[in-house]
Amino acid sequence: MQDLFFSFIDQFGYFAIGALIFIENVFPPIPSEVILPLSGFFTTTTNMVLPLVVISATAGSVLGAYILYGVGWVLSRERLMRFFDTKPMRLLGFKGSDIASAIDWFDRKGQVTVLICRCIPVVRSLISIPAGTARMNPVKFTLFTLLGSAVWNTVLCSLGAAAGSAWETVSEQAAWVSNMVEYAIIAIVVVVAIWWVVKRIIPNLKKN
Repeated sequence: MQDLFFSFIDQFGYFAIGALIFIENVFPPIPSEVILPLSGFFTTTTNMVLPLVVISATAGSVLGAYILYGVGWVLSRERLMRFFDTKPMRLLGFKGSDIASAIDWFDRKGQVTVLICRCIPVVRSLISIPAGTARMNPVKFTLFTLLGSAVWNTVLCSLGAAAGSAWETVSEQAAWVSNMVEYAIIAIVVVVAIWWVVKRIIPNLKKN
């Protein structure tokens, strides 16, 4: 895949960078940790310049984020509440009111997480879904996504440019950080799942 990215950017320049980051935001498994340092490296071997590389990557980030924002918008509070109020979901300990409470919290205090999470591997793309579900103001969503993405893209592209031919080292280090974040998220999910089984599912099964 790395060779494919190299050839695509080498041939289409800024457009390729924006397109790859757009796809990476819609399909998070595609690694920005490879694309961005590689894009920075190209500023040392071609006539591409770092500011335009960052702008291209950030434009792709914002456009891609709007796809997932749209997914969240389509899901909507009402549809999710109806889904989580179905009998199978209630047996699993869920309630429609849980969704309403989560969305209300996001409206009050969670919107800044869009800005913060754009700088965090793994969750940087997925945060757009709850933003859409909560009907976050599109202008605020755009601003937070733009700022957070610009920071992430600037750091990795700049490191790739500074490393030059050793850009793969930057990519490996960024991938390591992403892996650590992923492991931490998995650990948190496991702990929450255990708590959920003990506090919600088992009591519900006893009632039924």
